[in-house]
Amino acid sequence: MKFVDEAFIDIAAGDGGNGCVSFRHEKYKEFGGPDGGDGGRGGHVFAVADVNLNTLVDYRYSRRHEAKRGQHGMGSDMFGCAGDDITLNMPVGTIISDADTGEVLFELLEPGQVITIAKGGDGGFGNLRFKSAINRAPRQKTPGFPGERRNLKLELKVLADVGLLGMPNAGKSTFITAVSNARPKIADYPFTTLHPNLGVVRVAAEQSFVVADIPGLIEGASEGAGLGHQFLRHLQRTRLLLHIVDIAPFDEGVDPVEQAKAIVGELKKYDSELYSKPRWLVLNKLDMVPVEERAAKVKDFVKRFKWKGPVYEISALTREGCEPLIRKIYEHVHNQQLAEQAPKEVDPRFAGGEDSGLDMTDPRFAPQDPE
Repeated sequence: MKFVDEAFIDIAAGDGGNGCVSFRHEKYKEFGGPDGGDGGRGGHVFAVADVNLNTLVDYRYSRRHEAKRGQHGMGSDMFGCAGDDITLNMPVGTIISDADTGEVLFELLEPGQVITIAKGGDGGFGNLRFKSAINRAPRQKTPGFPGERRNLKLELKVLADVGLLGMPNAGKSTFITAVSNARPKIADYPFTTLHPNLGVVRVAAEQSFVVADIPGLIEGASEGAGLGHQFLRHLQRTRLLLHIVDIAPFDEGVDPVEQAKAIVGELKKYDSELYSKPRWLVLNKLDMVPVEERAAKVKDFVKRFKWKGPVYEISALTREGCEPLIRKIYEHVHNQQLAEQAPKEVDPRFAGGEDSGLDMTDPRFAPQDPE
């Protein structure tokens, strides 16, 4: 299936049905009075987050989505029935924004989440609604209200805990294959990965996290070079970035330090918030470096790269060093999840009890005698 992470659609909720002007006609009932019913409401347009979808390809080729209009009111006090609603299934992580103004309207962040993206119009009133003591034979009615119409932009940002960042052929696909259930295409040429891949890493029975692998970046990606700049949006919701570097490139003329600096520069140009996310340095392909030279090579890289954060040495091909790394990643992700779920601090001015932070010995709180 083709991976599509952006689409434009036009949606239209159903119009409300018109009200009816009718009078009761029955034998021996000369003045039966008004009996025109109201029109039914138009159908709504809903969007639901579906965990079974991972692409917006359905909306690339089907742009127009319309709900049914409400039925018109009828005589004999019969109201029109409501129009049929329509539901659009979208991947979890979809952002729905106005295509004309760019305003973000909705975000589907939880599986099964249902939102109303366009409301159907209300039905019009029949002449039964206008009956009164001084207007016993009303001939007024109102038309149905139009349903909402919108031009929408759908943008998919995958929900992952960890994002992989690096040059083409740095070993990102090999790493995600080694630690997760993902099976991306792996080959000995650059730009093997053409679209993001997600993998679930199982650390223990009930301990896991999600990793996102995007196409490799090259220098000039922020200006449109290569493929990775199109998919950097998928790293914006991650809690941790792994900067994977090929420590032993096949071409001896390639400097891994310069490549790593270029990646960091492109990341900063693309999005300052993404640049400020926690980032770990992962030096890959150590199996290509003799054991006695590894320590010196790693030390030289870190010194020239001027890196002061965490450094991990692995070989994704032989899985050397992968197990300690994924355990550290899980600890980091788990701690961030706990911090996000922690209860918010209560302002001590409004908290009761001994922990309220108020000095009850202050004279201002002393009881005063009534005059």
